[in-house]
Amino acid sequence: MTHIRAKLLVIIIAIAITGYGCTLIEAVPKPEEVLKYPLGKTDLRIGMTKQEVESRWGKPDSISKVQDLNRWKDPREMWVYHAQTGIPIDADYLSKSRKLYFDGSYLTDIDSK
Repeated sequence: MTHIRAKLLVIIIAIAITGYGCTLIEAVPKPEEVLKYPLGKTDLRIGMTKQEVESRWGKPDSISKVQDLNRWKDPREMWVYHAQTGIPIDADYLSKSRKLYFDGSYLTDIDSK
């Protein structure tokens, strides 16, 4: 009887380990997506914090305060990421210069040059 319990316990542990390992696997991108974004995607979303943006794209090339009364009533902080020349693929800010605007700690606008 103890031998059967030991086998059953080993089977339950093996199933639990296998099931847990499968939850850690991320979705595999489609081949078309890999060709379009070979370096992966690091999408930014309006509402992200400065820390979230910096963790995905690194430190900006420049930071300044801007005021555009046609767009906002208060000044915004503008982060600029300059495109890297010679990259023939779409790799987020590496392919196109981007201007990110923050109201306090939160991303409010994204512009491409």
